[in-house]
Amino acid sequence: MRNNTLRLLITLLLVLTPHLLFSQEKKNTSYKLLNDISYYEAAKITDDYQKERCVLDIYYPANIEDFATVVWFHGGGIKMGEKFVPKLLMEQGFAVVAVNYRLYPKVKKPVYLEDAAAAVAWTIKNIGKYDGDSLKVFVSGHSAGGYLTSMVGLDKSFLAEFGVDADILAGLIPFSGHTITHFTVREEMGIPGEQAIVDEYAPLYHAKKDTPPILLITGDRELELLGRYEETAYFYRMMKVNGNESTELIELQGFDHGTMVNPACFLLIEFVEKYSK
Repeated sequence: MRNNTLRLLITLLLVLTPHLLFSQEKKNTSYKLLNDISYYEAAKITDDYQKERCVLDIYYPANIEDFATVVWFHGGGIKMGEKFVPKLLMEQGFAVVAVNYRLYPKVKKPVYLEDAAAAVAWTIKNIGKYDGDSLKVFVSGHSAGGYLTSMVGLDKSFLAEFGVDADILAGLIPFSGHTITHFTVREEMGIPGEQAIVDEYAPLYHAKKDTPPILLITGDRELELLGRYEETAYFYRMMKVNGNESTELIELQGFDHGTMVNPACFLLIEFVEKYSK
């Protein structure tokens, strides 16, 4: 067993132990689930596909106030996938907003990014109606969902379109998301998937000093999608070059692109608890 793997196992035990100790307290909280809420105003819905896809589910603690919220974007290469609340994020004392967004090829860039921003903006503006705290909204997702997380949080123009400053976000936790330009965006532009591009549709393009806290998580560099750890590590380094002190990077040794999600959820829980106090 590699030393990094041993350190990871110890870290996960340290993260998980408090949740095991206080799991009964958290389970005493009751939760509600509301499905298929549109995050666009009716006047801004232009077709049936937008009406169908631009909806979200809210899973929230019903008997506490000022709770944190995680907006969760599913993966699927921006070509497939359905909203869901990760089981490991249930009954953790915070809300989860699970989002559907429009998919390629039915829509092209930047529509799915605009959808992601609209869902985050809706959450910030409306979570108070469910007794949540609008200043404790985190954004996360896996793979394509991780890419959307980073783009919405770093390219401030997307949330600005909905009257929200991205700096209000409590944190960003992308799980194994592209930091170079997403392969589906490159496909739209006729650029081969093997050719790395860093343009305005790359989180790396928006590396800067001042951001919400960011936790970058990938699987094992030897097991991950080819280059996913390396591009994430370069993004981390460029954030540091820009003077950013609020970005962390964790490589989950022994886990591939799919299996990294469960251990990453425990790290997300710890991150949310840290930054929502």
